[in-house]
Amino acid sequence: MGGRDLTPRQLAVLTAISEEEGASQTKLTDRTGIDRSTIADLVLRLQRKGLLQRRRKSDDARAYAVNLTEEGQRVLRAAAPLGNRVDERVLDALPNKKRQQFIEAVASIVDVLQDLSSESSRRAKVRS
Repeated sequence: MGGRDLTPRQLAVLTAISEEEGASQTKLTDRTGIDRSTIADLVLRLQRKGLLQRRRKSDDARAYAVNLTEEGQRVLRAAAPLGNRVDERVLDALPNKKRQQFIEAVASIVDVLQDLSSESSRRAKVRS
């Protein structure tokens, strides 16, 4: 995708960062549903590819703020049409009457997963 051999998870991380520049890696875990250790690995790989940068947060020296580089923004823009085509193909497989139900069901699943991830993150913070 975008000439950078991005995996779907890497694309999800880039998308999440584009929606909230300066997000912490913990926030990316909450937004994507990807576990903390995997997020850390994905961020490192994307940083090595020159697609994002991370800096220590000024208000919490333990956390990193993650931002897209110009190249990361370019790659994300280049990948967007492919993502849109995939969405269209998935929805085209459904009868018109079922499409809205499917979208609502997927949104519900995402909400539940985000709630579970947020709760898990809160428990981890309490333990540390």
